Amino acid sequence: MGSRIWICLLLVSVQILLVAAQTNNDYIALFALKDVWQNAPPNWVGSDPCGSSWDGIRTLASVGLVGQLSGEIELLSELQALDLSYNKGLTGSLPPSIGKLKKLTNLILVGCGFSGPIPDTIGSLQQLRILSLNSNSFTGNIPPAIGNLSKLYWLDLADNKLEGPIPVSPGLDMLVNTKHFHFGKNNLSGEIPSKLFSSKMTLIHVLFESNSLWGSIPSTLGLVHTLEVLRLDRNLLIGPVPSNLNNLVHVQELFLSNNRLTGPLPNLTGMTLLNYVDMSNNTFDVSYFPPWFSTLKSLTTLMMESTQLQGSIPVTLFSLPQLQTVVLRTNQLNGTLDVGSSYSEQLRLIDLQNNLVVSIGDFAKIANGKIKIILARNPVCEETGVTEAYCTIQQPNSSYTTLPDNCTPVMCSSNQISSPHCRCAYPYHGTLFFRAPSFSDLGNSGIYTSLAESMMTFFRSHQLSVDSVYLSNPTKNADDYLVLSVEFFPYGEDRFNRTGISGIGFVFSNQTFKPNNVTFGPYFFIGDLYEYFAAAIGGSVLVLLSLLAGIYAFRQKRRAEIADKQNNPFASWEQNKRSGDVPHLKGARSFSFEELKKYANNFSEGNVIGAGGYGKVYRGALPTGQLVAVKRAQQGSMQGGHEFKTEIELLSRVHHKNVVSLLGFCFEKVEHMLVYEYIPNGTLKESLSGKTGIRLDWMRRLRIALGVARGLQYLHELANPPIIHRDIKSNNILLDERLNAKVSDFGLSKLMGDVEKGHVTTQVKGTMGYMDPEYYMTQQLTEKSDVYSFGVLMLELVTARQPIEKGKYIVREVKLKMDKTQVRYNLHDLLDPTILDLTLGGLDKFVDLAMKCVEDAGAERPTMGEVVNEIENIMRIAGLNPNADSASTSASHEVDSRGYNHPYSDDSLFVYSGAFPPSKLEPQ
Repeated sequence: MGSRIWICLLLVSVQILLVAAQTNNDYIALFALKDVWQNAPPNWVGSDPCGSSWDGIRTLASVGLVGQLSGEIELLSELQALDLSYNKGLTGSLPPSIGKLKKLTNLILVGCGFSGPIPDTIGSLQQLRILSLNSNSFTGNIPPAIGNLSKLYWLDLADNKLEGPIPVSPGLDMLVNTKHFHFGKNNLSGEIPSKLFSSKMTLIHVLFESNSLWGSIPSTLGLVHTLEVLRLDRNLLIGPVPSNLNNLVHVQELFLSNNRLTGPLPNLTGMTLLNYVDMSNNTFDVSYFPPWFSTLKSLTTLMMESTQLQGSIPVTLFSLPQLQTVVLRTNQLNGTLDVGSSYSEQLRLIDLQNNLVVSIGDFAKIANGKIKIILARNPVCEETGVTEAYCTIQQPNSSYTTLPDNCTPVMCSSNQISSPHCRCAYPYHGTLFFRAPSFSDLGNSGIYTSLAESMMTFFRSHQLSVDSVYLSNPTKNADDYLVLSVEFFPYGEDRFNRTGISGIGFVFSNQTFKPNNVTFGPYFFIGDLYEYFAAAIGGSVLVLLSLLAGIYAFRQKRRAEIADKQNNPFASWEQNKRSGDVPHLKGARSFSFEELKKYANNFSEGNVIGAGGYGKVYRGALPTGQLVAVKRAQQGSMQGGHEFKTEIELLSRVHHKNVVSLLGFCFEKVEHMLVYEYIPNGTLKESLSGKTGIRLDWMRRLRIALGVARGLQYLHELANPPIIHRDIKSNNILLDERLNAKVSDFGLSKLMGDVEKGHVTTQVKGTMGYMDPEYYMTQQLTEKSDVYSFGVLMLELVTARQPIEKGKYIVREVKLKMDKTQVRYNLHDLLDPTILDLTLGGLDKFVDLAMKCVEDAGAERPTMGEVVNEIENIMRIAGLNPNADSASTSASHEVDSRGYNHPYSDDSLFVYSGAFPPSKLEPQ
């Protein structure tokens, strides 16, 4: 194998890559990797792996690499992301020289065979946002230097052999911007430091399960109000649970089981979002069944085995609407078991083994056909001759396998398997581990069907060659993880090539695929070795994600610059000084002018679907039949040039279902064009005004608000770098064919480049009525400026009025009219007449939240993450599942006598941006 083949390993499994390898250091580093790695793909042959027959490398997940990570990796100074996940043959230690990769943002080594200590030098990676080292065999202590990683978003060190205390001062207490602490399944010991937590932290997941942590739970934990999942189970914790635990009102899953906790049973009053509670096997004080359990309306699972409960079980417990499982084994509960007449439709298991129950209510006997009741080792089952089913110990039915899709499975030869579409193929197998699912009914097939459908929707939208997904064997392991076997079948072939396997590995190792968060919680994937690779066509083995020029020149920097200039579609951009520097893109496709001219019918007037100050928008159709909207700037538009650059830079790096994504662009000569998916249902402004003929009921408006909020939360918290939109308004919210909301128009957006300062000083731009008054006065733009605009949008949703209408400002009008002692806050005169006759569940809380968003001082406004949580809670109050997919049947259509104003038309300013299935994958 020629040594130059290994030049392509310059980017070993990188997702955010270099445009060119420009120094001999890269060659030296990769030559060193050649000497220590085995099992490179057999197609890596030829005299020039960086020439036209090689597109490069994106990821090497599950391809069976064997060897160690060479210390010479430090020479790859431009490396931005490194992912070698699911290669169990990669062993040895992580070299200290990894700390010299100063531009590294993602270090992901999930499910490999690395061992030894995590080097302290990892604390030098100041740009790092994702550090995932889980499911290896790392030993030693957690390096305190990790606390230096101020930009870290995701920290996963779970399932290793780490030991010693959790480091603080200096240490992990400095990670105030980190969202995930995943340390479960290690040998960590010592107390959980009280200094680890503070009100400055923004953690959403604290997973410390299955360690040897001792001492008491620090009360400072109650200061982290952003927490959503808390796992402290399977440790050696002692003492009472802090009384301020119920300050964590956003927690959805709470695991405190299998410790040595004492004192009174913790009071969970106010934690209304709890889905899953497990406090089993502790030594709490003897107590009666607490009445506040009946207030946890979102509860699906209550696990309270061996917690010294006594007395009778209140009937109201079983009427919680989402309740699936109640396990109260080995307590002193007595009296009669009665589930009542209004028990939850989802209730499947009541396990009261080893208690003092003396009888069972008549209705409970009737319900026993649907609800599995276990009363073994209770007085009611100790009478002679009792043969009732509830006196035997029965295992719950949790079997599930994906069913064939209206076809008959076929007999396959060799190691091939019949897919859900009844085609023989070699699937790629792996295992999904869900660390804190909200449900306990493992036999609920609808959950897995929804998961498989969401996977396939994701794969199709990201152009991955997956034909179908087969899920099977859901079980709970010893750590209370939901373990689910998964097989992916190739599309159009009987086996995957390395591109297909690496693409699947990428979306799971980088958590780009996100299952329903409330249902499944945090998860990880372990992929098996795939042994059936198909030959790559034309020697092109794997696709390099951010390759703009397509040529690597490693002999001389000058040659690299010349090659880049020759192949750069923006080589002439800098000649137009009005447009600024050349944009930096991540995956947008470049269309030629002739292509778009053909697709848009020669840009004929008959294809015009919108016009504004920027230019015109044309309907077009790609050769695949996909409808697109082509936004064409009018020639000589200076403002258009700047907005064109801003929008393609931002949209090429964001991928979220509630944020529009860029399909492509054209920059030729004097032509600036952007290409989006055609959006049929127009803008929110059009729908609220009635111009589209779409009637939005209250439920639909709540879903639209949640969609916009989630989109903004993504821009503020997950986009890299974070983005401030700066012009949120109803005209910039698009509704797709299912009336899902999509945030559009990034022409005025700004990057949040100065994290420490927390704001961007900029010339004031935006739309009057929506604009943050604090931003207007100080010229200091923060994410709270978007929060203000969103609050105005919320008021627009309930009133269907423009922010400034007939000289009246909607925020001021609501403040003057609002009276919380009256029905609907006395806002009847302001509410949209089309929803006045509807049941407006959660309206009061919705208005309260809107008014918090439009507080004059930005510091008093919530973050978009807090807004999302609150709207989800409002939707539950309204009887909606905030994580259910939208459906167009929720809206009705009417013909407006004034005629239909097309969504792409706006006389004052063109604002359309659309969405498309992104052509390449990006970590989120």
